[in-house]
Amino acid sequence: MRNFDQATLAYADSPGIPELIDAIRGYYGKLGVPLEPDDVLITTGGSEALLMTCLCILDPYTEVIIPEPYYPNYTTFVHAAGGRIRALPTCPEEGYRYADRKRIERLITKNTRAILVTNPGNPTGVVLDEAEMRMIADIAKEHDLFLICDEVYREFCYDDKFGVPTMGRFTDIQDNLVIVDSISKRFSACGARVGCVVTKNRELQQALLKFCQSRLSVATIDQVGAAALYSVDDDFYRRSKEEYRRRRDTVVSGLRRIPGVMVEEPMGAFYVMASLPVDDADKFQRWLLECFEDNHETVMFAPGAPFYETPGKGINEVRIAYVRKQEELERAMTLLAAGIEQYRREVMGE
Repeated sequence: MRNFDQATLAYADSPGIPELIDAIRGYYGKLGVPLEPDDVLITTGGSEALLMTCLCILDPYTEVIIPEPYYPNYTTFVHAAGGRIRALPTCPEEGYRYADRKRIERLITKNTRAILVTNPGNPTGVVLDEAEMRMIADIAKEHDLFLICDEVYREFCYDDKFGVPTMGRFTDIQDNLVIVDSISKRFSACGARVGCVVTKNRELQQALLKFCQSRLSVATIDQVGAAALYSVDDDFYRRSKEEYRRRRDTVVSGLRRIPGVMVEEPMGAFYVMASLPVDDADKFQRWLLECFEDNHETVMFAPGAPFYETPGKGINEVRIAYVRKQEELERAMTLLAAGIEQYRREVMGE
């Protein structure tokens, strides 16, 4: 560890080591979001950041509005705090977009505590534009709700018009805003498990700090390594985005060549949702693993139903993560096409 010269591997400060907090502040400063040291708490990945936030702001039977489909662990975090999810419906035919003021506001009740959005989206790849972000921020402000923004994919926007989106630029919602961030996606360092909560709400910060103190500290060496990652130049982000854009194009073009598949081109993150011409995506996945092979190979995806709160939705949808090399993704699309054809013939009787 070139950046670690301490004689003893001691507990780090519960809020995080100053070097990492300063590195994160420098990163946000380049995005036009000035932060004070007390605005940042280091966490064990973005997951802990989300869990601690839910535990701090939710009581039993309080509600969080979340656009569906969404990252399934949001259910775990909300339910762990005793809360409930009010799903904001979207559909493939509308590109999974959800930034409609009336659609959001009619879900708000006396029990609503927060709106939780992922931007860019997992699993849909939807990216909110500036006007949509402003509208959602206004709703949170006017209804005195927390706005929890999971922004771990913000560097992966494939249309330059979006820039590098962050709700942190809206200075009038500082008491409402909670940003969840992580190094795992941005720097391909998932195993390091280092993330952070960013908020200027002092009452919330004090509540979060108690959780940080109760688990003592995030791993010291991992924090030192994470701080070093923030020293990369802008060319790193550019090259990473270009590589994932090529992978996205490979998967989307492959899906569009398969008869009956419906897919929207994702504009961010590195996932795509697609509707397959099968009766049940989970059943189809099991069949692919147990009954199908081509040259001793098969293919896996994530069935879509677990990404929805609403029962019965997403039955024939899948989420594909385009995180493999381009040639592997090309092969995966070939396998998927062959698997669908054989499944429809042998199982669906067509």
